[in-house]
Amino acid sequence: MTFPLLQLDSFCVAYPQQATWAVDHVSLSLQPGEMLGLVGESGCGKSTLGRAALRLLPQGSRTQGQSLFEGRDVFEFSPQEIRRFRGEAVSLVFQDPMTRLDPLMTIGDHCVETLRAHRSGLSKQAAKDIAIATLESVSIPANRWGQYPHEFSGGMRQRVAIALALLLDPKLIVADEPTTSLDVTVSAQILDLLTQLCRERDMALILISHDLALVGEYCDRIAVMYQGKLVELGPTQQVLYQPQADYTQGLLKAAHQLQNYVADEAVVETTAAPLLRVQDLVKHYAIEQGLLAKLFNRTPPETIKAVDGVSVDLHPGEVLGLVGESGCGKSTFSRTLMQIIPPTSGQVEFMGQNLVGLSRPDLQAQRRNFQMIFQDPHACLNPMMTVGRGIADPLLIHGLANAAAAKQQVHAMLERVGLTPTEEYYQRYPSDLSGGQQQRVAIARALITKPKLVICDEPVSMLDASVQAQVLSLMLELKDELDLTYLFITHDLWVARYLCDRIAVMNGGKIVEIGPTERLFKCPEHPYTKSLLSAAPLLAKQP
Repeated sequence: MTFPLLQLDSFCVAYPQQATWAVDHVSLSLQPGEMLGLVGESGCGKSTLGRAALRLLPQGSRTQGQSLFEGRDVFEFSPQEIRRFRGEAVSLVFQDPMTRLDPLMTIGDHCVETLRAHRSGLSKQAAKDIAIATLESVSIPANRWGQYPHEFSGGMRQRVAIALALLLDPKLIVADEPTTSLDVTVSAQILDLLTQLCRERDMALILISHDLALVGEYCDRIAVMYQGKLVELGPTQQVLYQPQADYTQGLLKAAHQLQNYVADEAVVETTAAPLLRVQDLVKHYAIEQGLLAKLFNRTPPETIKAVDGVSVDLHPGEVLGLVGESGCGKSTFSRTLMQIIPPTSGQVEFMGQNLVGLSRPDLQAQRRNFQMIFQDPHACLNPMMTVGRGIADPLLIHGLANAAAAKQQVHAMLERVGLTPTEEYYQRYPSDLSGGQQQRVAIARALITKPKLVICDEPVSMLDASVQAQVLSLMLELKDELDLTYLFITHDLWVARYLCDRIAVMNGGKIVEIGPTERLFKCPEHPYTKSLLSAAPLLAKQP
């Protein structure tokens, strides 16, 4: 008898001390070599379902129903069997790569450890050869073998996580938002690679994503989840063009709204002095050499030109988009603007004052006027603080409100970013929230001080299309209400088109093209801009 590769029968999952099911009576099957897209809003149970397939649930979680892999119940595997099962049979690519990477280990050590843990007879050199080939297949060169995770951009770390999942040739890969932090060109390369491997090795793929266009391009079938339930399941073309569930129809409508949006051709008034003026900004890193290399190698250390002579003005009330591939310098540029990391050279003038070399007290005084929404919400949320306290903290630090007033403002902001009932979310901790919910908390925290400038580093990258549209609309409303100016960093060209007045395209640490949004989309001039636009996944209308 031939069994499906994975079969879920009325499968339920509840987290410890939670009465409701996070996954509620889900039934589906997956055949060898099949690619299934799992779509739904943040917090709907997608990631929980993916992790449950590997039996990666917190201690004390409750399950009901069956999760069968090749006919065997995963929850009846012995400790030895489950150890082999994870990695050799099923691999998981996490949404946040830092949950998979040890900051004290080099990328090479990660790979060798993974291989030799499962293949004890493999020599270190043989493991290194396999690992280097796998890393190069996801566009990580061999000369970065000895570097640590913190030396990689968010997108590069995600590529490392994907390489680690591929090392042992599993039968099934569960990819949980594997391209969230990647630009469209690298995203296409990674997904082309994953789908090619599925076909060549008869490997199955569960692609968990909020991006309907992405899933529609690569998957054979689509499963749509809402509030823990499977509301729609069918062939890709049927789900995209003949959706039955109201929720699926809403997702598709929101996705089309984002992609078909045409911005106003009005140009932002530029007669006023720039709010932010960046002149010849440079940030270079030298790759440190080992002791022997320092002693015997007379050549200078290799330099990474993360930001290489960038000049740009940002005017009051403007939304400037910054797009480019992962590792091109976007996030380094934003952190240099904020003086989180010092620039190698150049000037950053904010409200007429040069921030470079500013004393700590003076910089602290200015920081109430510019805030940042980080790509990774863990970067700004204290896991020991409740959501309410975390959002209120900037108000208290800068003396903008007393405790009672801060609490009132936090409740109002929670409601504005869609975290209701606010009393419930106020008392929760970041670890109790999904990735998208954490991102919404990060947005609320950044906006609570009513800053003049907000630097947004992929702030909606983990949200589904419907919530993306809500949050982007909210950001535009708040821009007008609070007189905000945005620098919006993203790899999603459709999001940039929806939100931005102008777009700057970054490649290799330089801005290669900048101009009004619609002009850039209709008449791109630089070859790199053209390649980005051609690679952007588009949700086509019904044929």
